[in-house]
Amino acid sequence: MRIIPAIDIIDGKCVRLVQGDYSQKKIYNEDPLEVAREFESYGMRYLHLVDLDGAKAKQIVNHKVLYNLAVKTNLQIDFGGGLRTQNDVYIAFENGAKQITGGSIAVENPEEFLSWICHYGGDKIILGADCKDRKIAVSAWQENSDQDVIRFIEEYRQKGISRVICTDVAKDGMLQGASDELYEEIIRSTGVNLIASGGIASIDDLYRLETLGCEGAIIGKAIYENKLSLKELSALC
Repeated sequence: MRIIPAIDIIDGKCVRLVQGDYSQKKIYNEDPLEVAREFESYGMRYLHLVDLDGAKAKQIVNHKVLYNLAVKTNLQIDFGGGLRTQNDVYIAFENGAKQITGGSIAVENPEEFLSWICHYGGDKIILGADCKDRKIAVSAWQENSDQDVIRFIEEYRQKGISRVICTDVAKDGMLQGASDELYEEIIRSTGVNLIASGGIASIDDLYRLETLGCEGAIIGKAIYENKLSLKELSALC
């Protein structure tokens, strides 16, 4: 299972939210590059980079941060947040993203999202299937749709998506464990390569996700709050 540390960006700074709530923002580092380089020094090969400003603005904002990390580290970066147009996606790839994640766009404008899959291929485009009470959440998690997460993922699997990031919004930032039952159901029902995100707080959480068959696990707050050390995670890379 791939270990994928996360960096969320607001105003060019490394932050974390609680359950997607922008009012519960905590700044962990003024310099995302310093954080990324530390991840790399412990053997991390992947990075999940989220443009929270972009998610709110509904267009890419922090592409300069992406470029800086892509040029000055060897991390393979998955970039998401605010990608709504072909031009946003072009900017992300031009600035060093290896993959991009589309979430709200896949709900609100499926034709546009499908055009990305057609143009770049399913290996470059990740489906963001973030949910609350099993319903897909959109607009930086500020709104819920009426789409069931399992059905949503399965429909896109049939259209060429092979990799999915799923965050249970209720778990995000709570450090109370991941949504194991939901992830097990997703894997069993759809067969996608599932990347778990949200709530991970211990090595045992990671072992459970690996046993369930998750292809990757995104870890954010547990690192910043010293619940999981980079030394511990390096042994899993």
